[in-house]
Amino acid sequence: MADVNGIDNIIARYSKETATSQSTAQSLGKTEFLKLLVAQLKNQDPLNPMDGTDFAAQLAQFSSLEQLNNLNEGIKNLGIYQMSQANAQAVNLIGKEVVIGKGNAFQVAGNAVDLSYELAGAAKTVNIDIFDEKGALVDSFKVGDQDAGTNRVTWNGGVNHNGKYTFGVTATGSDGAEVTVTTLASGKVTAVSFKNQSIYVNVDGREIAFSDVREVKQA
Repeated sequence: MADVNGIDNIIARYSKETATSQSTAQSLGKTEFLKLLVAQLKNQDPLNPMDGTDFAAQLAQFSSLEQLNNLNEGIKNLGIYQMSQANAQAVNLIGKEVVIGKGNAFQVAGNAVDLSYELAGAAKTVNIDIFDEKGALVDSFKVGDQDAGTNRVTWNGGVNHNGKYTFGVTATGSDGAEVTVTTLASGKVTAVSFKNQSIYVNVDGREIAFSDVREVKQA
């Protein structure tokens, strides 16, 4: 009878022969494993049979490998589900006003506009400057007593006007010291695209990563 030195050798030989006869490699499943196991038991040297401990260890290894394969498949399916959920959320943003992170550009179409910004600390006075597409100052106004964090003001100057604008913000605290301000761009989502397993939203003609959407404004 053939002397087979462990099931690992049989699996290796089986895999090699299979690879040469098939164009696509296939993983060793339960059925193939059991066939190899039976073949090994039939062909083992009766004077030197397989050690029971080694046999149990090989079975445990195969069981662990199968569990890992099942876990990998579960993770893959979870990733597909999460991506589909994100796709649906992105599509639902079409037609809605969003805040999309750092920036100061916005567009008006005969309407009042909410402008968002972040204050590094509480401010006693906040100055807002509005510029047209050519960079000319078209309006300035002040607000006061705002907390640290994200704040929002409404500019009514866009009523009966159309076009692209930018805004700047300066702020001072109660002690007269300047407060750091980060302006946040905003606009309406007009389209959604999917590229290289990533999601992008089109906001007033700019393609923005879906992950950069900071806030969805209430209608």
